[in-house]
Amino acid sequence: MTVPKEMPEKWARTQAPPSWSRKKPSWGTEEERRARANDREYNEKFQYAFQEVANTYFLFLLILQLIPQISSLSWFTTIVPLVLVLTITAVKDATDDYFRHKSDNQVNNRQSQVLINGILQQEQWMNVCVGDIIKLENNQFVAADLLLLSSSEPHGLCYIETAELDGETNMKVRQAIPVTSELGDINKLAKFDGEVICEPPNNKLDKFSGTLYWKENKFPLSNQNMLLRGCVLRNTEWCFGLVIFAGPDTKLMQNSGRTKFKRTSIDRLMNTLVLWIFGFLICMGVILAIGNAIWEHEVGTRFQVYLPWDEAVDSAFFSGFLSFWSYIIILNTVVPISLYVSVEVIRLGHSYFINWDKKMFCMKKRTPAEARTTTLNEELGQVEYIFSDKTGTLTQNIMFFNKCSINGRSYGDVFDVLGHKAELGERPESVDFSFNPLADKKFLFWDPSLLEAVKIGDPHTHEFFRLLSLCHTVMSEEKNEGELYYKAQSPDEGALVTAARNFGFVFRSRTPKTITVHEMGTAITYQLLAILDFNNTRKRMSVIVRNPEGKIRLYCKGADTILLDRLHHSTQELLNTTMDHLNEYAGEGLRTLVLAYKDLDEEYYEEWAERRLQASLAQDSREDRLASIYEEVENNMMLLGATAIEDKLQQGVPETIALLTLANIKIWVLTGDKQETAVNIGYSCKMLTDDMTEVFIVTGRTVLEVREELRKAREKMMDSSRSVGNGFTYQEKLSSSKLTSVLEAVAGEYALVINGHSLAHALEADMELEFLETACACKAVICCRVTPLQKAQVVELVKKYKKAVTLAIGDGANDVSMIKTAHIGVGISGQEGIQAVLASDYSFSQFKFLQRLLLVHGRWSYLRMCKFLCYFFYKNFAFTMVHFWFGFFCGFSAQTVYDQYFITLYNIVYTSLPVLAMGVFDQDVPEQRSMEYPKLYEPGQLNLLFNKREFFICIAQGIYTSVLMFFIPYGVFADATRDDGTQLADYQSFAVTVATSLVIVVSVQIGLDTGYWTAINHFFIWGSLAVYFAILFAMHSNGLFDMFPNQFRFVGNAQNTLAQPTVWLTIVLTTVVCIMPVVAFRFLRLNLKPDLSDTVRYTQLVRKKQKAQHRCMRRVGRTGSRRSGYAFSHQEGFGELIMSGKNMRLSSLALSSFTTRSSSSWIESLRRKKSDSASSPNGGADKPLKG
Repeated sequence: MTVPKEMPEKWARTQAPPSWSRKKPSWGTEEERRARANDREYNEKFQYAFQEVANTYFLFLLILQLIPQISSLSWFTTIVPLVLVLTITAVKDATDDYFRHKSDNQVNNRQSQVLINGILQQEQWMNVCVGDIIKLENNQFVAADLLLLSSSEPHGLCYIETAELDGETNMKVRQAIPVTSELGDINKLAKFDGEVICEPPNNKLDKFSGTLYWKENKFPLSNQNMLLRGCVLRNTEWCFGLVIFAGPDTKLMQNSGRTKFKRTSIDRLMNTLVLWIFGFLICMGVILAIGNAIWEHEVGTRFQVYLPWDEAVDSAFFSGFLSFWSYIIILNTVVPISLYVSVEVIRLGHSYFINWDKKMFCMKKRTPAEARTTTLNEELGQVEYIFSDKTGTLTQNIMFFNKCSINGRSYGDVFDVLGHKAELGERPESVDFSFNPLADKKFLFWDPSLLEAVKIGDPHTHEFFRLLSLCHTVMSEEKNEGELYYKAQSPDEGALVTAARNFGFVFRSRTPKTITVHEMGTAITYQLLAILDFNNTRKRMSVIVRNPEGKIRLYCKGADTILLDRLHHSTQELLNTTMDHLNEYAGEGLRTLVLAYKDLDEEYYEEWAERRLQASLAQDSREDRLASIYEEVENNMMLLGATAIEDKLQQGVPETIALLTLANIKIWVLTGDKQETAVNIGYSCKMLTDDMTEVFIVTGRTVLEVREELRKAREKMMDSSRSVGNGFTYQEKLSSSKLTSVLEAVAGEYALVINGHSLAHALEADMELEFLETACACKAVICCRVTPLQKAQVVELVKKYKKAVTLAIGDGANDVSMIKTAHIGVGISGQEGIQAVLASDYSFSQFKFLQRLLLVHGRWSYLRMCKFLCYFFYKNFAFTMVHFWFGFFCGFSAQTVYDQYFITLYNIVYTSLPVLAMGVFDQDVPEQRSMEYPKLYEPGQLNLLFNKREFFICIAQGIYTSVLMFFIPYGVFADATRDDGTQLADYQSFAVTVATSLVIVVSVQIGLDTGYWTAINHFFIWGSLAVYFAILFAMHSNGLFDMFPNQFRFVGNAQNTLAQPTVWLTIVLTTVVCIMPVVAFRFLRLNLKPDLSDTVRYTQLVRKKQKAQHRCMRRVGRTGSRRSGYAFSHQEGFGELIMSGKNMRLSSLALSSFTTRSSSSWIESLRRKKSDSASSPNGGADKPLKG
C-alpha cells in the first residue's frame, strides 16, 4: 500500500453517482466528487458470491473404492470418516460465520433518519446514498461523511466524539457555514438544492477541501464543517447533514485497509508436508505396483488355474496398474482426513481457554478476553514483533496537570524538612481549593506555593493562568449553578483549563465572539478576535483577544521546539531557566507545552485581520496562505512559562514491556501523536532508558535528508561494533544481506524515533531496506505522526523481509489497517469504540493482558499443536506402513493386514480422543513458570518444536515402529503353535495380534508424550484401549454374526487368539522393543542436554522436595540454625544488574545461571544458524532478510 499523493488543485467536473454501490474509485478515475442535495439516484445492488472448495482428494478415493476391480476395502472405510469430518467442519464454520455476521450486522443495520420527498424516513446505513440529507440525534453514530448543514445549538455548532477515528474520547466542535445554519426546518431543508464540489474519496482524516454552490454564490468548505463516519454526536439535540461520501468511500473505510485471509506458519508447513506425504504415497504405490507386475509375470502365471485374473486384466502390466490404485486406497491413511478436523477442534478448545481466563477479565469494565478467531492460536506462541498504538493502548488517555514553570520558578514538587523531594506516597495532603466554589473537586495538586502565588496576586502567575483559561477550544456546559462540565477536543486542553479553573481563573462560557472567565471571583468577558488553530505542522495554537480595557493581546501555547524560536530576544535568561525545567519534566515522561504572549496595537491588528480574511477566502493554497499570515503575527513573543501534564500509563505496561523484551520480542510503537509526547511515553514505559547508548531521531523532510540520517545512525552503530573487533565496514550499495545480522549484533542498546513525514520517504522502495536494517538493529522503535496506512506499511515491511510473526495491537479505528495487516491483530476493547475490536483476531481491555495471551496461552497453544502433529504423523505412519511390508509377503495383491472395521475406526475412535486430550490440555510447565521464565517463549520464535526436521524424526519413528510391528509377530507366528499343538499362524489371528500391538504401543507412546496428566487424559487413553477390546470382541461374537452373517464371519477369532500366552508375549515384546529406544533417548537427552523447560521442571521438583523436607523438619520439632544457601544460589554481577534498573526478573536470570552450559547456548546457536542462513553470499540486496 502507498500513501496517496496530494490531490490535484483543479478537478474536472464529472458527475459522480452515489457511492454506496459504486466501485471503489482509483485516483485516476474520479477527479472530483459532486453531490446535489435531495436528488437521489439508485445504484445497482451488490453482487454477492461465495466459493466452496471440496476435499477432492478424499472424494476421489471414495470413487476409486466403488470400482470392484481396484478396491480391496469397503466404501464405508472412507465415507464414514469423510462425512464425520465434513459435518464437524461445517458446524464449526457456520458458528464462526454466525458470530462474524452478528457483529457486522450491528453496524450495517443501524438506522438513520433520511429526508426523502420532504419526509423523514428510517433507512439502514447500507441504503444511504450521496446527496441524502440525514437527521442525527444526540448519541447517534454518524452514518456517512456529512457536510453539517444546521444543528440545535446556536450558530450551527455541534459536538462530536471521534473515538472511532483517532482514539480520542474528548469532545470536538464542528460548525455549519452561516448560510446553511438557519436551515433547521424540514420544509426549508426539502427545498435546499445546493451542490457541493469537492475532493475525491481519500484517506486523509484531518483535511477536507470543497465548495458549496447555492443561490448563485459559492462558499468554501473545510474539515471544520464535516462530520465523518464513525463519529458520535454528543451534547447536541439534533443536527442535519448532507451526505458527501458513503459506504466504502468514507474516510474511515478508506483507512481500514483490505481484509486479508490469515493462515499460520504451521498451516503453511502442514500443507507442504501433506504434499510430500502424498508424493511418498505415490512412490510406495509405484514400488508395490512394480512388485505386483513382476510377481504376476514370474509367479502368478503358474497359478492361473487357482488364482485366475479378472476378465478386464489381460497382462501382468495391467495388473500392476490396477494394483497401484488399490494401494493408493489402502495406504491413503498416511494423509488422514481426520488431521484437519482434529486441528480445528484443538484450536477451538484453545480459544475457549482464552475466553474463560479469569485473569484476563477486567472487573472495572466487566470485559472478558475474547478470541474472535480460532485459526491463529498457535501463532501467538511465535510472535517476534509487536506493533502498538500509544494513546489508549499503552496509556489511559487521561491527563493530569502535574507541574509548571512560571517566570523561572518550577512548581509541583513537594520537599520534606531535609529538602529532599518527597515521593507520591510520602506527600502530605493535596492543596485545599475550598476558597474557590467553582473548583473541580477531582483535581489534585501537591505544591501549596503555587496557590499562595495566585492569592498574593503575583502578576506572572495570574497571566499564566489567564492564558490557560483563554487559549483553548474547550466548550463549557453548566447543568446546575456552579456545576461546570468541560468538553475538550484533547485531554491535554481539558487538563490545562481545569487547572486554571481550580487556581481561580474559571473559564465559564463562550460565544463565537466572546469568552467569559471568572478571575478570582470576578466575571470578565474578553472579545475573541481570532483563533489560530493547532495543526500538525504548526504544533501550536494562539488566540487574539481584547480585554475590557480595549487592549489587544495574543496568547500562544505550543511545543517547545516550535515556540522557543519565536520568542523575543529579551527573554533569553528566562528561556535558559525554563529549558532546564522542560528537560527535567521530559525526563520524568511528562507532556510539555510552552506558554507565551504578545501585545498588538489596534492599527496593526486591523491590517493583519484584513489580510487573514482574504487568505481564508482563497480557493487555491488556502492553508499555506493562512499559515504564512499566522507565522507573521506569532513572532517576538514574551515567555510566560511551561506546563507539564502526565498521561498516565495503563496499569502494568512497563512490566509487560520488560517481560516481553526478555522473551526476545521487539516492540515498536506506531502513534499519530507528536514526537515529544511519544518519546516521553517511551521513557515512562521503559522502552527508552537513560542507559541506552544513543536514541536516533530521524526528522528529515526530503529523501536525501532521511537517507543521510539513517546512514549516520548505521555508521554510529557500526563504529561500536568495530570497537569490539568485528571489523565490518559498511557499504552504501548492499552487496548481500549480511549487514542485517551484523547490525543486529552490534554492541550497546539503541533506539530509533522517526516522524511521519520522514517515514513516508523511508518506506519508498529504494530506501525501505535501509530503514528496516537500522530499525531492526535498535532495541526500541517509535514512529510518530504516522497515518493509519503508514502503520500498515511498516507492518507489511517487516512481514516482507524479516519472515517473522507480527502482532499489531490498538484501540481505535485508526489502528484497523495495521491490525488487519499483521499476522495477528489484537483490539483493546472499552472506551475507545468497537472498530478495532471488530477488525481484530483477539480482544481484551488492557495492554497488560498481552503478556498472558502470548507467554501462557500462545506458548501452550504452540506446544500443544506441535506435540499433536508429531504424534499424529507418527501413529499414522506406524499404522499404514505395516501394509507396505505385508505387500512383499502377499504377492503384492493389495490385501490388507487389518480388518476393514479396524481401518475405519482406528483414526476416529481408537486413537482420536487421547491425542485430542493432549492437544487441548497438555503443559510443559505451569502458567506461573511461563510468566516467570520468559525465555521459554523462544523455541516458538525459532520454530523448533515442529519443523521439517522434527517431521522426518516422527516419520522415522513411525516407520521403525511399523517394521517391528509387522516382523516381530511375523517371525513368532512362523513357528508358533497353540496350546493344543495346532498351527498358530492364520490371517485373522495375525491381524488381531498386529492391531492389538499397534493400539497398545501408540497408547503407551502418547502416555510418554503427555506432560500434564488430567482425569480427561486418563479417561481417554485407557478408555480408548477398553473401547478397542470391547469392539474387537463384539465384532467376533455370535450376536453380530447372527445379525450380519456376511460381514462378521470370523466368530470367536479374537477370543481364541488372545487366549494364547504366545500372542500376549508377542504383544509385550513388540511394545517393549518399540518403546524402549524412545525412553532411552529421552533419558539421555534429559541428562546430557536438557532444554529450558526440562530445567524449569527440575527446579520446580527440587522446590517441592525442599518444601516437603522443611515440613517434615518442622513436624519433628528440630531447632537450630540452618545454613544459608546464599553463596550457592547467587553469582557475581546480579547486584549490579538489579541496581542498573534494566527491569529483568531475578528468577529469569537465576534460571539462566542454573541451566547447564549446553542448554543455555542451544537457542543462541540456533539463532546464529538462522541468521547465517539469511546472510549467505548469494543473497543479494533483494533477498528477504531472515530474523
